[in-house]
Amino acid sequence: MPIENIVAFVAASFLIALSPGPGTAMVLRQSVHGRKAALATVFGMEVGVACWAVAAALGLSVLLTASEIAYHGLRIAGAVFLIYLGVKALISKSLPDAEPPPASHAFRSGLIVNLANPKLGVFAISFLPQFVPAGEAGQGVLLFLAVGWVLIDTVWYLVIVSILHTIRGWLGRPRVRPALEKLSGGVLLALGIRLVLDPR
Repeated sequence: MPIENIVAFVAASFLIALSPGPGTAMVLRQSVHGRKAALATVFGMEVGVACWAVAAALGLSVLLTASEIAYHGLRIAGAVFLIYLGVKALISKSLPDAEPPPASHAFRSGLIVNLANPKLGVFAISFLPQFVPAGEAGQGVLLFLAVGWVLIDTVWYLVIVSILHTIRGWLGRPRVRPALEKLSGGVLLALGIRLVLDPR
């Protein structure tokens, strides 16, 4: 691949990673429970991103655009899960000495949030082919771009986890911890409602 394509791809992928969304809210919420829970959430989310990226590279994500039933069914399922997580965070009583959720639970939540987001699959279909050099084709280039997208996204979230870990003492304060739970819960709830109301 020409170097200019690679540079443009890295820059675009990084800007996409910077955009706040359900992933950022989930990592913020899980960071309250510790670094292990936050990392498990990140790895779950990235497995979801990897599934959509590889599906787009192999041409499987086109099924979403071809079937409105599949797209909207997955959209509603993802929205319901986001709303569930948001409500759960809003009504939870976060205590300083509360037992943190198992890492497997955090991983599963991150995975479902991204797997149940059909917009991520549709985005991958339109995003990755833009950086395929003219005259080149094939799944190999798209798979290479898919791996790069996942790696860049992962690195960004690991940076967020590291920053949150350095201020874990402040995050764990009795007044701060419940406030973060409520903030992340409100964001997840709003994103879920938005996904329900936006059919595109």
